[in-house]
Amino acid sequence: MGRRPSPLDSFERVFDHGDMSSASAVTAPGPGLDPARSVVEQLRERVAAMERRPALQPVPTLPGIADLVPLHAGATYAVDSASLALALAAGASRAGEWVGFAGCSDFGAEAAAELGIELSRTVLVPDPGEHWLEVTAALVDVLRVVVLRPPASVDERTAGILDSRLRTRSAVLVVHGSWPRAEARLSVEESSWSGPVSGTGRLVERRSRVVVHRGARPPRRADLTWPEAHRVRPDEVEAPVARRASG
Repeated sequence: MGRRPSPLDSFERVFDHGDMSSASAVTAPGPGLDPARSVVEQLRERVAAMERRPALQPVPTLPGIADLVPLHAGATYAVDSASLALALAAGASRAGEWVGFAGCSDFGAEAAAELGIELSRTVLVPDPGEHWLEVTAALVDVLRVVVLRPPASVDERTAGILDSRLRTRSAVLVVHGSWPRAEARLSVEESSWSGPVSGTGRLVERRSRVVVHRGARPPRRADLTWPEAHRVRPDEVEAPVARRASG
């Protein structure tokens, strides 16, 4: 009798072979990564634990996001911005989980690290091309949170394939774009920066009003500050925000 296929079999094909050779680990040093062992070898140890996790289990989320839209294993969440995608993956990464990004050719390592994403536990496939569905399914098999930017619109059948995989693997999918089966949809309504009130200088904080749509429920809104994605207190919402000035 042949060996039972492992979830890492497909992941290894994505990581090492063929047209999907763009897959890579972000190799910045960090806790939890043994530089003497391959990424696949270390992920292998996590597969059995993921198989035992039940669907709908809470997934760690940044404090500012947790009350607004708690994440649950087996679900898909749609966002309209790269910053929201990073924020939804950051909580799990901070908690020691592996996360991945597929189709995110403009992935910003510095911005990810500022939010708390541990780059040494991050797998990046910047351009999966026509293999994007296979690549995403393989990442879902072994990673806790996968961020996907699909190359085109996705139909119900294709979404259903990944939905089933998510429930089986107890993973979370964050889609940068539209998705027909999303548990919730997050978008940025307003955004402003704080920094020097005159002259030139470094922008220090971004404030965004985020709205969450969940089915037929009334939308929820909250003001968050970046890069930490902290919730803004109600008495701070109307406070003036200085914008970058030049001259």
